[in-house]
Amino acid sequence: MSAARRIVEMLTASHTSLAVAESLTGGMLAAEIVSVPGASAVFRGGVVAYATPVKHTLLGVAAETLAAHGAVHPDVAMQMASGVRDALQIEGEAAAIGLSTTGAAGPDPQDGQPPGTVFIGIAIGSDVRAVAERFDGDRESIRRQTTERALALLEELLTA
Repeated sequence: MSAARRIVEMLTASHTSLAVAESLTGGMLAAEIVSVPGASAVFRGGVVAYATPVKHTLLGVAAETLAAHGAVHPDVAMQMASGVRDALQIEGEAAAIGLSTTGAAGPDPQDGQPPGTVFIGIAIGSDVRAVAERFDGDRESIRRQTTERALALLEELLTA
């Protein structure tokens, strides 16, 4: 059974909603989640904030953070995870969990960070954190590894 399926089952059992904000994964994370039958019961949707300014305008990432650090930074990942919960609220209710990805997939560095530098943000209630990762491989491999790791991190937190 896939991590996405296990996550959807856990969230469905607990009536917990999920929203994702993606940059380097470009919708791959949302696609993994919606590949699970029944995901619509818990998955609010996703925002692909690929362009750096969209992280600010749609997800509420502080302009100062982006100006100081660029988009590949743990603070950006945390703010994306928090911001997507509000961006995808339904009838005034924010999503319970926000999951985000930001990083440099390559082939070129981004914001001074080498390809394979990734930050995954998770916001559950008041617990907002970012996890730094370093992946090797080509662009597609880095995107796939990021998606898999984001799901694994969320599953770890849900079963802790």
